[in-house]
Amino acid sequence: MDRIVLETDSPYMAPEPNRGKRNDSRNIKYVAEKLAQIKGLDTQEVIDVTNQNARRLLFGE
Repeated sequence: MDRIVLETDSPYMAPEPNRGKRNDSRNIKYVAEKLAQIKGLDTQEVIDVTNQNARRLLFGE
């Protein structure tokens, strides 16, 4: 998990339950939920870890 960041495929490919609608960054929670399900982790843990990964990647934090 220490090298995973999340993205939304905006503006296309909205996740369920928003198929057929315009996608945007508000839907990233669905990506986090699905990754948590696949990895057997808590959704908040996935959000926290991937947020820190993105900060490290983009800002060197």
